[in-house]
Amino acid sequence: MGNSQSPINDESLEFSFKWFAEEGFFKAINSYLVDVAKVSPGQKIVELACGTGTATRLIRDRLHGAKDSLIIGVDSSATALREAVHQLEAARDNALEFIQGRVEVLSTMVKHKVDGIIFCNGIHYVSDKENLLEQIGLTLKDKGTFAFNTSFFDGAHVEGTETFYRKWMFKAIRLLRARYGLRPRTDEKVESRRQLSASQYAQLLEVGGFTVTHKTIQAAPVPLGAWINISRFEDFVAGALPGVPLRQASEVLQEGAQQAFHDLNIDAVPRNWLSIVAEKRL
Repeated sequence: MGNSQSPINDESLEFSFKWFAEEGFFKAINSYLVDVAKVSPGQKIVELACGTGTATRLIRDRLHGAKDSLIIGVDSSATALREAVHQLEAARDNALEFIQGRVEVLSTMVKHKVDGIIFCNGIHYVSDKENLLEQIGLTLKDKGTFAFNTSFFDGAHVEGTETFYRKWMFKAIRLLRARYGLRPRTDEKVESRRQLSASQYAQLLEVGGFTVTHKTIQAAPVPLGAWINISRFEDFVAGALPGVPLRQASEVLQEGAQQAFHDLNIDAVPRNWLSIVAEKRL
Protein backbone atom coordinates (compact mmCIF):
# COMPACT_ATOMS: atom_id res chain seq x y z
CA MET A 1 0.00 0.00 0.00
CA GLY A 2 1.35 3.39 -0.90
CA ASN A 3 1.19 6.55 1.18
CA SER A 4 -1.05 8.54 -1.18
CA GLN A 5 -4.32 7.38 0.39
CA SER A 6 -6.68 10.04 1.72
CA PRO A 7 -7.61 9.98 5.42
CA ILE A 8 -10.48 7.70 6.40
CA ASN A 9 -13.50 9.30 7.98
CA ASP A 10 -14.55 8.15 11.42
CA GLU A 11 -17.86 6.73 10.17
CA SER A 12 -16.09 4.04 8.13
CA LEU A 13 -14.17 3.00 11.28
CA GLU A 14 -17.16 3.27 13.61
CA PHE A 15 -16.99 -0.33 14.82
CA SER A 16 -13.24 -0.83 14.54
CA PHE A 17 -10.63 -1.44 17.24
CA LYS A 18 -9.26 2.07 16.60
CA TRP A 19 -11.03 3.67 19.55
CA PHE A 20 -9.86 1.19 22.17
CA ALA A 21 -6.35 1.08 20.70
CA GLU A 22 -5.83 4.74 21.56
CA GLU A 23 -6.45 4.20 25.29
CA GLY A 24 -3.41 5.22 27.31
CA PHE A 25 -3.25 2.10 29.47
CA PHE A 26 -3.48 -0.11 26.37
CA LYS A 27 -0.60 1.72 24.72
CA ALA A 28 1.43 1.15 27.89
CA ILE A 29 0.68 -2.59 27.82
CA ASN A 30 1.74 -2.84 24.19
CA SER A 31 4.82 -0.71 24.83
CA TYR A 32 5.81 -3.20 27.53
CA LEU A 33 5.39 -6.08 25.05
CA VAL A 34 7.58 -4.35 22.46
CA ASP A 35 10.21 -3.77 25.14
CA VAL A 36 10.31 -7.38 26.39
CA ALA A 37 10.37 -8.56 22.76
CA LYS A 38 13.66 -6.63 22.51
CA VAL A 39 12.78 -4.88 19.28
CA SER A 40 15.93 -3.06 18.22
CA PRO A 41 17.33 -0.99 15.32
CA GLY A 42 18.08 -2.88 12.13
CA GLN A 43 15.47 -5.59 12.64
CA LYS A 44 12.71 -6.69 10.30
CA ILE A 45 9.46 -6.94 12.26
CA VAL A 46 6.00 -8.20 11.30
CA GLU A 47 3.02 -6.89 13.25
CA LEU A 48 -0.06 -9.10 13.02
CA ALA A 49 -3.51 -7.49 13.14
CA CYS A 50 -1.88 -4.06 13.01
CA GLY A 51 -5.21 -2.27 12.60
CA THR A 52 -4.86 1.48 12.25
CA GLY A 53 -1.22 1.47 13.32
CA THR A 54 -1.22 2.37 17.02
CA ALA A 55 1.22 -0.37 18.04
CA THR A 56 3.07 0.05 14.74
CA ARG A 57 4.17 3.47 15.98
CA LEU A 58 5.57 1.89 19.15
CA ILE A 59 7.62 -0.55 17.06
CA ARG A 60 8.78 2.25 14.78
CA ASP A 61 10.03 4.24 17.76
CA ARG A 62 12.25 1.31 18.84
CA LEU A 63 13.82 1.01 15.37
CA HIS A 64 15.03 4.63 15.35
CA GLY A 65 15.14 4.78 11.56
CA ALA A 66 18.10 2.41 11.43
CA LYS A 67 19.34 1.15 8.09
CA ASP A 68 17.78 -2.18 7.03
CA SER A 69 14.93 -1.81 9.54
CA LEU A 70 11.53 -2.84 8.19
CA ILE A 71 8.03 -3.05 9.64
CA ILE A 72 5.41 -5.13 7.85
CA GLY A 73 1.88 -4.57 9.11
CA VAL A 74 -0.67 -7.28 8.33
CA ASP A 75 -4.42 -6.86 8.77
CA SER A 76 -7.56 -8.25 7.15
CA SER A 77 -9.26 -4.83 7.00
CA ALA A 78 -8.49 -2.63 4.00
CA THR A 79 -10.14 0.31 5.77
CA ALA A 80 -7.92 -0.03 8.83
CA LEU A 81 -4.82 -0.32 6.68
CA ARG A 82 -5.67 2.85 4.75
CA GLU A 83 -5.99 4.64 8.08
CA ALA A 84 -2.65 3.20 9.21
CA VAL A 85 -0.99 4.48 6.03
CA HIS A 86 -2.45 7.92 6.66
CA GLN A 87 -1.40 7.95 10.34
CA LEU A 88 2.15 6.84 9.57
CA GLU A 89 2.77 8.70 6.32
CA ALA A 90 5.19 11.09 8.04
CA ALA A 91 7.42 8.19 9.16
CA ARG A 92 9.93 8.65 6.38
CA ASP A 93 12.80 7.38 8.52
CA ASN A 94 11.53 3.78 8.56
CA ALA A 95 10.64 1.32 5.84
CA LEU A 96 6.96 0.43 6.23
CA GLU A 97 4.89 -2.07 4.31
CA PHE A 98 1.23 -2.96 4.79
CA ILE A 99 -0.36 -6.17 3.57
CA GLN A 100 -4.05 -6.99 3.56
CA GLY A 101 -4.59 -10.62 4.48
CA ARG A 102 -5.30 -13.14 7.18
CA VAL A 103 -2.72 -14.19 9.73
CA GLU A 104 -3.55 -17.85 9.04
CA VAL A 105 -1.67 -17.63 5.70
CA LEU A 106 1.17 -15.41 6.88
CA SER A 107 4.00 -17.34 5.20
CA THR A 108 2.41 -16.89 1.77
CA MET A 109 2.31 -13.11 2.20
CA VAL A 110 5.71 -12.43 3.78
CA LYS A 111 8.28 -14.00 1.48
CA HIS A 112 11.47 -13.27 3.40
CA LYS A 113 12.47 -14.30 6.91
CA VAL A 114 12.07 -11.72 9.67
CA ASP A 115 13.60 -11.15 13.10
CA GLY A 116 10.41 -10.79 15.06
CA ILE A 117 6.62 -11.09 14.92
CA ILE A 118 4.36 -9.16 17.31
CA PHE A 119 0.66 -9.85 17.87
CA CYS A 120 -1.12 -7.38 20.17
CA ASN A 121 -4.36 -8.56 21.76
CA GLY A 122 -5.53 -10.71 18.87
CA ILE A 123 -4.34 -14.29 19.26
CA HIS A 124 -7.54 -15.23 21.11
CA TYR A 125 -9.52 -14.68 17.89
CA VAL A 126 -7.52 -17.28 15.95
CA SER A 127 -9.26 -20.65 16.07
CA ASP A 128 -6.42 -22.83 14.75
CA LYS A 129 -3.53 -21.67 16.89
CA GLU A 130 -1.35 -24.64 15.93
CA ASN A 131 -1.52 -23.54 12.28
CA LEU A 132 -0.80 -19.95 13.31
CA LEU A 133 2.37 -21.04 15.09
CA GLU A 134 3.40 -23.07 12.06
CA GLN A 135 2.95 -19.99 9.86
CA ILE A 136 4.92 -17.88 12.30
CA GLY A 137 7.70 -20.47 12.42
CA LEU A 138 7.92 -20.47 8.62
CA THR A 139 8.23 -16.66 8.59
CA LEU A 140 10.77 -16.22 11.39
CA LYS A 141 14.50 -16.57 11.15
CA ASP A 142 16.12 -19.20 13.34
CA LYS A 143 16.06 -17.89 16.92
CA GLY A 144 13.59 -15.23 15.81
CA THR A 145 11.11 -13.90 18.35
CA PHE A 146 7.33 -14.21 18.57
CA ALA A 147 5.70 -11.92 21.14
CA PHE A 148 2.00 -11.57 21.91
CA ASN A 149 -0.35 -10.34 24.59
CA THR A 150 -4.00 -10.95 25.33
CA SER A 151 -6.64 -9.94 27.84
CA PHE A 152 -8.89 -12.83 26.78
CA PHE A 153 -7.39 -15.82 28.54
CA ASP A 154 -8.31 -18.07 31.43
CA GLY A 155 -7.20 -15.84 34.30
CA ALA A 156 -7.98 -12.43 32.81
CA HIS A 157 -10.61 -11.57 35.41
CA VAL A 158 -9.10 -10.08 38.55
CA GLU A 159 -10.55 -11.53 41.74
CA GLY A 160 -13.43 -9.40 42.98
CA THR A 161 -14.43 -7.99 39.58
CA GLU A 162 -17.09 -10.61 38.80
CA THR A 163 -19.81 -8.30 40.13
CA PHE A 164 -19.00 -5.71 37.47
CA TYR A 165 -19.17 -8.20 34.60
CA ARG A 166 -22.45 -9.70 35.83
CA LYS A 167 -24.04 -6.30 36.34
CA TRP A 168 -22.77 -5.01 32.99
CA MET A 169 -24.18 -7.93 31.01
CA PHE A 170 -27.43 -7.98 33.01
CA LYS A 171 -28.06 -4.31 32.31
CA ALA A 172 -27.09 -4.61 28.62
CA ILE A 173 -29.39 -7.59 28.07
CA ARG A 174 -32.25 -5.90 29.94
CA LEU A 175 -31.86 -2.80 27.77
CA LEU A 176 -31.75 -4.96 24.66
CA ARG A 177 -35.01 -6.72 25.54
CA ALA A 178 -36.84 -3.56 26.67
CA ARG A 179 -35.76 -1.37 23.78
CA TYR A 180 -35.61 -3.79 20.86
CA GLY A 181 -37.25 -7.02 21.98
CA LEU A 182 -34.01 -8.86 21.24
CA ARG A 183 -31.95 -11.48 23.09
CA PRO A 184 -28.46 -12.80 22.46
CA ARG A 185 -28.18 -16.31 21.09
CA THR A 186 -26.98 -18.85 23.61
CA ASP A 187 -25.95 -21.44 21.00
CA GLU A 188 -23.18 -19.28 19.55
CA LYS A 189 -19.71 -18.94 20.99
CA VAL A 190 -16.98 -16.98 19.24
CA GLU A 191 -13.34 -18.03 19.42
CA SER A 192 -12.33 -15.28 21.86
CA ARG A 193 -14.59 -16.87 24.50
CA ARG A 194 -12.82 -20.24 24.25
CA GLN A 195 -10.04 -19.08 26.50
CA LEU A 196 -6.71 -20.80 27.13
CA SER A 197 -4.68 -20.41 30.31
CA ALA A 198 -1.16 -18.99 30.42
CA SER A 199 0.26 -22.50 30.85
CA GLN A 200 -1.76 -23.80 27.88
CA TYR A 201 -0.37 -21.03 25.68
CA ALA A 202 3.15 -21.86 26.87
CA GLN A 203 2.58 -25.55 26.10
CA LEU A 204 1.31 -24.74 22.61
CA LEU A 205 4.45 -22.75 21.94
CA GLU A 206 6.76 -25.49 23.23
CA VAL A 207 5.04 -28.12 21.08
CA GLY A 208 5.11 -25.72 18.11
CA GLY A 209 8.88 -25.38 18.15
CA PHE A 210 9.36 -22.37 20.39
CA THR A 211 11.06 -21.78 23.73
CA VAL A 212 9.24 -19.39 26.05
CA THR A 213 11.68 -16.73 27.29
CA HIS A 214 9.25 -14.39 29.03
CA LYS A 215 5.78 -14.80 30.54
CA THR A 216 4.04 -12.13 32.61
CA ILE A 217 0.53 -11.53 33.90
CA GLN A 218 -0.03 -7.93 34.93
CA ALA A 219 -3.17 -6.12 36.05
CA ALA A 220 -4.16 -2.84 34.46
CA PRO A 221 -6.94 -0.50 35.64
CA VAL A 222 -9.44 -0.15 32.77
CA PRO A 223 -11.46 3.10 32.99
CA LEU A 224 -15.06 3.53 31.89
CA GLY A 225 -14.07 5.14 28.60
CA ALA A 226 -12.17 2.01 27.62
CA TRP A 227 -15.17 -0.25 28.34
CA ILE A 228 -17.27 2.05 26.17
CA ASN A 229 -14.67 1.95 23.41
CA ILE A 230 -14.29 -1.83 23.47
CA SER A 231 -18.09 -1.93 23.15
CA ARG A 232 -17.63 -0.16 19.82
CA PHE A 233 -15.42 -2.96 18.48
CA GLU A 234 -17.28 -5.35 16.19
CA ASP A 235 -15.46 -8.53 17.22
CA PHE A 236 -15.94 -7.86 20.93
CA VAL A 237 -19.61 -7.00 20.49
CA ALA A 238 -20.22 -10.24 18.58
CA GLY A 239 -18.66 -12.21 21.41
CA ALA A 240 -20.50 -10.41 24.20
CA LEU A 241 -23.95 -10.46 22.60
CA PRO A 242 -23.87 -13.14 19.87
CA GLY A 243 -26.56 -13.03 17.22
CA VAL A 244 -27.62 -9.43 17.99
CA PRO A 245 -27.39 -6.76 15.26
CA LEU A 246 -24.16 -4.84 15.69
CA ARG A 247 -25.49 -1.33 16.18
CA GLN A 248 -28.08 -2.31 18.78
CA ALA A 249 -25.65 -4.58 20.63
CA SER A 250 -22.97 -1.89 20.74
CA GLU A 251 -25.44 0.68 22.00
CA VAL A 252 -26.71 -1.38 24.94
CA LEU A 253 -23.20 -2.55 25.88
CA GLN A 254 -22.03 1.05 26.12
CA GLU A 255 -25.03 2.08 28.18
CA GLY A 256 -24.77 -1.04 30.34
CA ALA A 257 -21.14 -0.26 31.18
CA GLN A 258 -22.05 3.30 32.16
CA GLN A 259 -24.87 2.11 34.41
CA ALA A 260 -22.69 -0.57 36.04
CA PHE A 261 -19.95 1.96 36.82
CA HIS A 262 -22.53 4.33 38.27
CA ASP A 263 -24.19 1.69 40.43
CA LEU A 264 -20.88 0.38 41.75
CA ASN A 265 -19.44 3.90 42.19
CA ILE A 266 -16.10 2.92 40.63
CA ASP A 267 -13.53 4.70 38.44
CA ALA A 268 -11.95 1.62 36.83
CA VAL A 269 -12.09 -2.17 36.68
CA PRO A 270 -8.74 -3.98 36.81
CA ARG A 271 -8.11 -6.68 34.22
CA ASN A 272 -5.17 -9.05 33.79
CA TRP A 273 -3.08 -9.08 30.63
CA LEU A 274 -0.91 -12.00 29.60
CA SER A 275 2.33 -11.20 27.75
CA ILE A 276 4.50 -13.97 26.31
CA VAL A 277 7.74 -13.87 24.33
CA ALA A 278 9.08 -17.03 22.69
CA GLU A 279 12.12 -17.86 20.58
CA LYS A 280 12.03 -20.11 17.55
CA ARG A 281 14.20 -23.13 18.19
CA LEU A 282 16.88 -24.19 15.72
